[in-house]
Amino acid sequence: MPRWNPTFEAFARHWGFEPRVCRAYRPQTKGKVESGVNYVTRNFLPGRVFRDLEDFNAQLHDGLRTVADVRVHGTTHQRPMDRFAEEAPALVVTAGQASFLEALVRDRVVADDWLVAIDSNRYSVPCRLIGQTVQVVRAGGGWQIRYRGELVAEPAVLAGRHQLSVDPDHGPGAAARNARQRYTTPPEKTPSPPTWHEVVEVRDLQVYEQILEVV
Repeated sequence: MPRWNPTFEAFARHWGFEPRVCRAYRPQTKGKVESGVNYVTRNFLPGRVFRDLEDFNAQLHDGLRTVADVRVHGTTHQRPMDRFAEEAPALVVTAGQASFLEALVRDRVVADDWLVAIDSNRYSVPCRLIGQTVQVVRAGGGWQIRYRGELVAEPAVLAGRHQLSVDPDHGPGAAARNARQRYTTPPEKTPSPPTWHEVVEVRDLQVYEQILEVV
């Protein structure tokens, strides 16, 4: 019975497929995943210049449509676009299903510096959780970090690697600092009662003369 990497096993369950183990030293039983990567790096990338990721994706899409998908494949002896049309009915519909990255629940132990490591970056949580296990879930552009079901931190996802996100309110001095602010903030002033000229409306004497004329 094969022993799978826990993350890969969760990935297979999420997308509904059953992984199979190939026999050792039998390359013909394996998929051509690595050869596909080589095709991109050796046939598509050389000699090209990209302005940004959007331009890269546009050129890649054009290359697939005009070159890769219409050439006769050396192994299948079919054009990839024709082969895909045959295999498409067997594909599982995944539209509307959350991505594996968002569905994956990760357990993390809070370190002594009240940080948890997620994808090579570190994020702070309340220091009272040092040594405890928290659960991390991706939610859009942020992480939701929970302890026993309670949401304890919701930092934004850091770009790159080896970055640090620290909330000062998570630190050991946060409670004392908040208490000092609470007791040193001057109380709000009680509004003074209005003066007589703010209560009594002051009118021009001509108003009264006009009233007498009407009467």
